[in-house]
Amino acid sequence: MKLIVGLGNPGQEYAGTRHNVGFEVIDRIAARQGIAVGKRTMQSVIGDGAIGSHRVMLCRPMTYMNLSGEAVAALSRYYRVPAAEIMVVYDDVALATGQLRLRPKGSAGGHNGMANIIQLLGTDEIPRIRIGVGAARSGRLIGHVLSRFASGERALIDEAVVRASEAVECAVTEGFETAMNRFNVRTEPLAPSGENG
Repeated sequence: MKLIVGLGNPGQEYAGTRHNVGFEVIDRIAARQGIAVGKRTMQSVIGDGAIGSHRVMLCRPMTYMNLSGEAVAALSRYYRVPAAEIMVVYDDVALATGQLRLRPKGSAGGHNGMANIIQLLGTDEIPRIRIGVGAARSGRLIGHVLSRFASGERALIDEAVVRASEAVECAVTEGFETAMNRFNVRTEPLAPSGENG
């Protein structure tokens, strides 16, 4: 079984913010694959289903971003899913708005949610899909990631959520390397980030 984790913050006040694009990808995959994501367990909301012939579990951690590893590690232990079979989808301020980047392992790159997952799983060999949300202005990182997208950015993010969902499905059915080759492509034009909300 593969564990597909989308990072974000729980609560309606965070819906649609830059930090919650991982949640949006989970919702998109659930809708495309007919997987009900509603069971609350181990500090997560999960849904069990399949992508193609492969069993998957979709997960939205409910721990708040900085403690995402608590939820992921608990599910990994209970369902005996090794780190290599976990895929994490999250926002990245180092990428232009709407850009995707797939990597099979590596550092957290300053993302606190991913850092906590790496710490509690004890390895950085965790496949991940990062979605660019644009760079923050100096000293405004927290406000930036908790802000919502400007109208021009929202169209780019909606497209990126679709492509990230397709990348997850490709990685599950055809392998992560195939997904990297197919989806690690810069899409133009990329709008500059704005601060809205």
